[in-house]
Amino acid sequence: MKQGLGVLFAFILALSAGGVIAEAQQPKKVPRIGYLSAIGDPNTPILSPNFDAFRQGLHDLGHVEGKNLVIEYRYIQGKIDQIPALVAEFVGLKVDILVLANVEAIRAAKQATKTIPIVMLINVDPVATGIVDSLARPGGNITGLSRLVRDLSGKRLELLQEVVPGISRVGVLWDPDSPSSVIGFKEYETVAPALKIQLQSLEVRGPSPDLEGTFQAAAKGRANALITIRNPVTQRYAKQIADLAIKNRLPSMYEGSDYVEAGGLASYIASDAESFRRAATYVDKILKGTKPADLPVEQPTRFEFVINLKTAKQIGLTIPPNVLARADKVIK
Repeated sequence: MKQGLGVLFAFILALSAGGVIAEAQQPKKVPRIGYLSAIGDPNTPILSPNFDAFRQGLHDLGHVEGKNLVIEYRYIQGKIDQIPALVAEFVGLKVDILVLANVEAIRAAKQATKTIPIVMLINVDPVATGIVDSLARPGGNITGLSRLVRDLSGKRLELLQEVVPGISRVGVLWDPDSPSSVIGFKEYETVAPALKIQLQSLEVRGPSPDLEGTFQAAAKGRANALITIRNPVTQRYAKQIADLAIKNRLPSMYEGSDYVEAGGLASYIASDAESFRRAATYVDKILKGTKPADLPVEQPTRFEFVINLKTAKQIGLTIPPNVLARADKVIK
């Protein structure tokens, strides 16, 4: 009898050990991130320095793409009307987290899923636009960073006046089909009169805007400077916009340093690299089990004034020394 019990006990131990080994051998699930890019396409997946900063931020926290993390890419390609379908693809793939830096995409994701965590980098007020309940307690499945892009509209116009003393008429390049661009244009309209600046509306629509015609309209309207509102269409054509501004000798101000890297004259915004690196910390915390509703929405504390001296020389502009001294970054 004792021998039979011993055999049974040994059998149970063997089964238990086998179960432990089988459990240990189960492959660990590799998390997948859905990342929607405003530039590049599936054939030429060029992302941006901003994405590089995000990926580096993940790497610094131990998340290495292709090793213990998968990133699914989708590209807007200037087709704003396609954003809901792209977001739906991510939802269908059951990604673990969505990383979105576009208002239209954030809104589409808010409608498409209540369960997939969303890390946003948003250019408008996320509370006023109904994206989150509050900055301190966002609620739901959305958190991230509010970049205060719209709050800086007046400061950009002021800096443009300092970079180019005497300007009085500024062309504003914007996409009327983009809700975030509409908000941006209204903001510039609000602050311009106090600076005694007249605005000229320069509308561009994707996916293939007539940029040559737009700059001809700016010349006819006698615009003596240019501001470009950030959105997927203008991001995709940042290099062409910069080249045309140089060709027409128009000093240009942008809502992102990536535009200046592409040849634009100047930008003023919360640090792009810092914002995207911070987005990686949200991804890290969520992957470790923190709920988005428990992660307060951050606002930037560091802002960057970037000037491209090479572009200034190309358009025959001398940047006043006191303005140049205030730049956080100078491209030569």
